[in-house]
Amino acid sequence: MSSLSLTVKRFSLSRARLGRAALVSLACLWLSAAHAGLFDDDEARKAILDLRQRVESTREDLRKSNDDNAQMRRSLVDLQSQIESLRADLAKMTGQNEQLARDVSELQRRQKDIAQGVDDRLRKFEPTKVAVDGREFTADPAEKRDFEAALAVFRKGDFPAAQTAFVDFVKRYPQSGYGPSALFWLGNAQYATRDYKEAIANFRSLLAQAPDHARAPDAALSIANCQIELKDSRSARKTLEDLVKAYPQSEAAQAAKDRLTRLK
Repeated sequence: MSSLSLTVKRFSLSRARLGRAALVSLACLWLSAAHAGLFDDDEARKAILDLRQRVESTREDLRKSNDDNAQMRRSLVDLQSQIESLRADLAKMTGQNEQLARDVSELQRRQKDIAQGVDDRLRKFEPTKVAVDGREFTADPAEKRDFEAALAVFRKGDFPAAQTAFVDFVKRYPQSGYGPSALFWLGNAQYATRDYKEAIANFRSLLAQAPDHARAPDAALSIANCQIELKDSRSARKTLEDLVKAYPQSEAAQAAKDRLTRLK
């Protein structure tokens, strides 16, 4: 049973008790009136006045009790209304807190996604260690991508396109660790397209930049091949002799010796 129901029940019991008290008082009045004849007029009047006073007092008590009951009911109604209002406010605040928690969780997820995206983008531009033709160096991802793309074109046999790709690479990355290898494949692409003079220039650039490069002996042999194609046997002989002296243990040196025996 709720507190409100208990309070109303108590009020009803109080009111019933007041009613019984009024009846008792009236009975007393009746008894007093029955014996009024035993007293003189003054005593009768006094008794009647006293009885009236008691009746009025009882009525006043009943009226006050009714007023108090009505006021208490109104107070209970107001209290119940306040309780319901507080419940509604609490439910609203609970809903707001839950929404705030969801918003915070979503914000944290977005921040994590943004941070991950930034890290991914940074990694795309972060230099990495690579190894080409026996050399290790660091290169930007774009630099590595462009070199491998140009080499893939060469390996497909599209030598004019490969020539263009390696020329662009050398211009775009003049300090690249790929430089000597790029010059070697550029020279070979030019040799394949019979652009012998440009091929000789790029092979010599490789030898000047990196005489100890793994491709250097083959570059020197390729210079001699270009000179032979240009009918410059004298220069070809000199190039082959220098190759044998500079790189005596290389396979290119052995090939140079064989060609020297056939060169007129």
